[in-house]
Amino acid sequence: MTAIAEPVPAPAAAGLPKSWPLFLRIFTTMLVTVVLVQVLNFGAFLLMPPPAPVIFTTGRIAALMRAGHDPTGLLTITTTRAPHAVDPNPRDLALARSIAFDLQIPASAVVVVSGHHRGPTIVSAFRPPLAPGMGRPRRAMDDALFGDFTVSIRHADGSWRIVEPVERLLSPWRMRIVLWFVLAALAIAPLAWLVSRRIAKPIALFAAAADRLGRDPRAEPMALSGPSEIAEAAAAFNVMQERLNRYVEDRTTLIAAVAHDLRTPLMRLSLRLEKAPDPIRLAGEEDIREMSERIGAAMAFVREMTRHVRRQRLDLRSLAESVASDAADAGGAVTLHPGAAIGMEGDAPSLKALLTNLVSNAVNYAGSAEITLRAARGVAIIEVADRGPGMVPADLARAFEPFFRAERSRNRDTGGTGLGLASVRAVARAHGGDATIENRDGGGLLARVTLPV
Repeated sequence: MTAIAEPVPAPAAAGLPKSWPLFLRIFTTMLVTVVLVQVLNFGAFLLMPPPAPVIFTTGRIAALMRAGHDPTGLLTITTTRAPHAVDPNPRDLALARSIAFDLQIPASAVVVVSGHHRGPTIVSAFRPPLAPGMGRPRRAMDDALFGDFTVSIRHADGSWRIVEPVERLLSPWRMRIVLWFVLAALAIAPLAWLVSRRIAKPIALFAAAADRLGRDPRAEPMALSGPSEIAEAAAAFNVMQERLNRYVEDRTTLIAAVAHDLRTPLMRLSLRLEKAPDPIRLAGEEDIREMSERIGAAMAFVREMTRHVRRQRLDLRSLAESVASDAADAGGAVTLHPGAAIGMEGDAPSLKALLTNLVSNAVNYAGSAEITLRAARGVAIIEVADRGPGMVPADLARAFEPFFRAERSRNRDTGGTGLGLASVRAVARAHGGDATIENRDGGGLLARVTLPV
């Protein structure tokens, strides 16, 4: 099992030393980002100042109404039944009188609404500000219209013709501003991605360490480096891993000690039965032999589960071929369905014992076994099926309990101690997977083991 890689500190470009806490790194990154955005905004203001507004005189508006269209395309003329209803102000009234005088129509037939009468809109938010001095027009501009305005003129038939500036959401100046920010975002994106990845990498390594612990409780401890929060969490993680291993070792040591100590009273009981009548002696010796076998199997199980190994890359299909070949040599009818090779990290002896237990159970209790291996979504799936008598649902739930035997379909004459399936599940879970068993349609059992690859 390879050791967890040491968390990588933040890049030197970010100016963050190793000892800085994670929250301070994130805060500094956000602060630098905000400052950089403001610098870009200021650069855009300096390099691309807003254009001066287009100014229209009352004489031009009058000429446009006489012509019926604007050759420059800056103004539009529409027809409606009534003008905009607003409270006039002295300047708008003066502009209306000037246009009416040029058109030789009554002043009441012209309504002018300047842009400052309108409420704020989304479009107006992107409108360039007025040049200095444009907010309060001088006398030379008393007959000028600029920005947002509406000129409504009533015709003899009672209809109104409305003159308004053409709304151009994406003017050349605005297009340049948008292009500026797109290029700025593209330039900053790689740096932002790199900094974010460096900050998040210790957390990803911590998650990988937790995943490896689930697959191998005896994996190497996590390196205590990186930001202070990650280092503290890694220390707590290592303590937890040590406690879990110690807890498992204490339990297995206790089981091994009990199993070992039981041999002594069994030996004394065997000696005392030598002088008993033959029927009692034979029955007692049979019970003692069975108990000795169970004790031996329990001790072997404990030794196997506590064996310290370093896992390596292996081909699961090669192990299955070896197990199928050994079973066939022993006279078993075993079929391994073809398929692609499946590579994974694991303990070869334990996985081979897992396959051997599943195949042996199928051959002993059903006379044949079918092995299927496949990979799906990062998981290797091992299926061993038979056409035996199967198991009742109540026994399926207990099939993986140590020393459990389903007496309805698997009697003592077939041998075994009831630790085969318990060992299968223990090995599968030690590799980060699991094992299940179910009845097949048409009769028989299907044992399924899933292992991460």
